[in-house]
Amino acid sequence: MKIENKSTLKLPSKTDEIIDGVFEVLPREHLRGMTRVVLVDQIDPDSRIAAANLGELPGLYHPRQANLQPWCEISVGTLLQRNEGVMKRLAAKLNYKPNLAYLVLSLQAQHYYLTLSHGIKKHQYEGAIRSYVEQYHKAWREKQSGWRGRLFKPLQPVIDRWAKKLRKRYDEEKKRR
Repeated sequence: MKIENKSTLKLPSKTDEIIDGVFEVLPREHLRGMTRVVLVDQIDPDSRIAAANLGELPGLYHPRQANLQPWCEISVGTLLQRNEGVMKRLAAKLNYKPNLAYLVLSLQAQHYYLTLSHGIKKHQYEGAIRSYVEQYHKAWREKQSGWRGRLFKPLQPVIDRWAKKLRKRYDEEKKRR
């Protein structure tokens, strides 16, 4: 997978390594055909998309067209919130790594379901892509976690049951009111 940096902004360190790490989690057959990931400041206007939405768009998947292979475009300016206040920029910088990983997985899931997967109808794409991203984002997080992740891994089922029980109690109290 080729990563091209066409951004004029200063990228956080190890951006290429984060993207490569995400692709290492995915099965190789899901990456078939995807040629490159391009990092840009903002996504340029395209005839397929309304110009009003481009300022908010963090990423765009470009499917195969004629002799061009599919590729992804990531807007670093949107991920880092360059035009926002100090607190939003700080929060964006702190969440850059997981947001970038989630975005790359989302674009890859679009590639997988639009080109390689068969038997899914148009109205089922959103749910299928969301579950794909959640599955592989969880695998990526586990791979990235250090000693704290390994320490709390055995406790995860207990914490999940506790959260489920609390959610059920909250829903029951909400129905009473």
